[in-house]
Amino acid sequence: MPRAASIYRLGIKELWSLARDPMMLVLIAYTFTVSIYVAATAMPETLHKAPIAIVDEDGSPLSLRIATAFYPPRFNPPAMISLAGIDAGMDAGDYTFVLDIPPAFQSDVLAGRSPVIQLNVDATRMSQAFTGSAYVQQMVLGEVTEFVQRYRGTAPLAVELALRARFNPNLEQSWFGAVMEIINNVTLLSIILTGAALIREREHGTIEHLLAMPVTPAEIMLSKVWSMGLVVLLAAAMALALIVQGLLRIPVEGAVTLFLAGAALHLFATTSLGIFMATLARSMPQFGMLAVLILLPLQLLSGNSTPRESMPALVQTLMLGAPTTHFVVLSQAILYRGAGIMVVWPAFLALAGIGAVFFGIALNRFRRTISQMA
Repeated sequence: MPRAASIYRLGIKELWSLARDPMMLVLIAYTFTVSIYVAATAMPETLHKAPIAIVDEDGSPLSLRIATAFYPPRFNPPAMISLAGIDAGMDAGDYTFVLDIPPAFQSDVLAGRSPVIQLNVDATRMSQAFTGSAYVQQMVLGEVTEFVQRYRGTAPLAVELALRARFNPNLEQSWFGAVMEIINNVTLLSIILTGAALIREREHGTIEHLLAMPVTPAEIMLSKVWSMGLVVLLAAAMALALIVQGLLRIPVEGAVTLFLAGAALHLFATTSLGIFMATLARSMPQFGMLAVLILLPLQLLSGNSTPRESMPALVQTLMLGAPTTHFVVLSQAILYRGAGIMVVWPAFLALAGIGAVFFGIALNRFRRTISQMA
């Protein structure tokens, strides 16, 4: 009981220290509000209001028909430009697509001479260039085919494909982006807050005061783990309720309490990792540079943006030792597919094991650091 009381009081001290740090409070608020909203809405993968221009060198009914096929919401109304304006418009970034319809296009089509239409694409806009090129080709070929056949309609297919999209029927990109941003930010904030808490005490000289108190290194570590973990857990729960479900109106299929339980295990591992990193760094700038080296592979290789199955086998094996891999697995299963504990218990067990290992390594390093300071 005395040790539990010491851990509790030291954790309260950490919460008061965080409350007096306005920059950290702003970082927490931004990370779990604006950052989530921007990730969900600012970079859609679907084609939306893509700027397109058309050079009509034919001036025929067929070329006019092609020009009128592009309209919102996938494309902006096409700008009719001259041949000399193609390079200037694309160099300035005014158009993502420029369609050049050659002279005598309609007569060549009716004569069966297979004329060529040039499609210029600004490939620097990756999110629209790849999807939009296929759309433009499909729309042009559809208009030309209907013009030649002299009626609108499609030939009956030999096989009909019935598409059933589960968990996200309309394939909304925001549904994926918002939830994954919460998952990423839980890892980011937990490492930064715990590492900053330890470095802040070292810079202010309060770590020496702790050494003079009847507390052990394990108690100091546990106090930072539960206090900073609680802050991140509460922030994630509020973001899930207010931003994801409230503002963005994204449905959550599974039990939020089960997700928060998995997040708590994940926080046990990542806060321990943050303390370990803080013992290696001597200042906040050094800690920031070290965090970049650690966070990037943890997040990019965890399967949150690219399926793990598409990664090299060696990377898949190595990332099984990272807590983010198992946290992404259980989070997607719970929040997207409504999975229960019988589905995600292996990820829970893996997080508990990884967290225990990380805590042991961080505690050993923390004891050595304290002994050197003493």
